[in-house]
Amino acid sequence: MSIPRPFRKTSPRDHARQDWIDERRREARMVVADVAHHSDYLVRLACNVLATHGETFEEREDARILLVILDGKTPGRLPAPDRAGHS
Repeated sequence: MSIPRPFRKTSPRDHARQDWIDERRREARMVVADVAHHSDYLVRLACNVLATHGETFEEREDARILLVILDGKTPGRLPAPDRAGHS
């Protein structure tokens, strides 16, 4: 999102972009609220949206934590450790 500057007037495009981001954030919140009924891929996508565009620090941090949980649940996404236990 662009930084609002006092010398720059907001354009209709800026308002449309913010409306679009607000709508995606609302959809992401609905997916995260009903994790049990959505695929891991969709939940991961929603968490990425909230981690990037969340309104509060807590919302962004909770999304990051849920991403860590999803990574732990899906070990095939991470490189397999070698015999010494290193990735």
